[in-house]
Amino acid sequence: MDDRFNTIAGWVLFAGIIALGLSIVSGKFFHADKPERPETLGYVIEGVETEGGEAEMTMAEALNMEGVDASKGEQVFAKCTACHTIEQGGANGIGPNLWAVMGSQIGSHVPGYAYSSALVDKGGVWDWETMDAWLKSPRAFANGTKMSFAGLSKIEDRAAVAIYMNEYGSNLPVPEYVEVVADSETEGDDAEAEAEVEAEAVE
Repeated sequence: MDDRFNTIAGWVLFAGIIALGLSIVSGKFFHADKPERPETLGYVIEGVETEGGEAEMTMAEALNMEGVDASKGEQVFAKCTACHTIEQGGANGIGPNLWAVMGSQIGSHVPGYAYSSALVDKGGVWDWETMDAWLKSPRAFANGTKMSFAGLSKIEDRAAVAIYMNEYGSNLPVPEYVEVVADSETEGDDAEAEAEVEAEAVE
């Protein structure tokens, strides 16, 4: 009986030593105490800018893009119809009727509607830039707003919705966008002039 107990105890002890050894070896191999960030992420979260990524285009640029128009805006606005109407004389829903909202005062364009104090205190006018910021993230634009919509991550969608709303009772002029292209010849002349000034200073 004692021999059998000793044999079992010996195997249990041996198994424990092996498990401890494997744990130490695997810890050194996988660096469990210092996890490293992989070079390539497994997935990308939409709306989060990557390090060194390109800056988002301006609202003026988005408004003048091909394909960004009222028809596209109507499709995107379908997400808003659960809470808003946009036709003239339309009833307020969870949110106010949006007829003639573009160009109106923020937080007061529908008389009698109970806007949140966060929006009323914001002040200003619903122009292209403020509407862009609002549609991107209502909570970031007016912290404490009652609007629960998370926002539209793509500036093209925001621009299209703004164009669509602008056609309903508003008529703000769409800002023009002119792409600025660096003139290489001018840059070269400027560099030469700077070099000449530096040379004269050394003499």
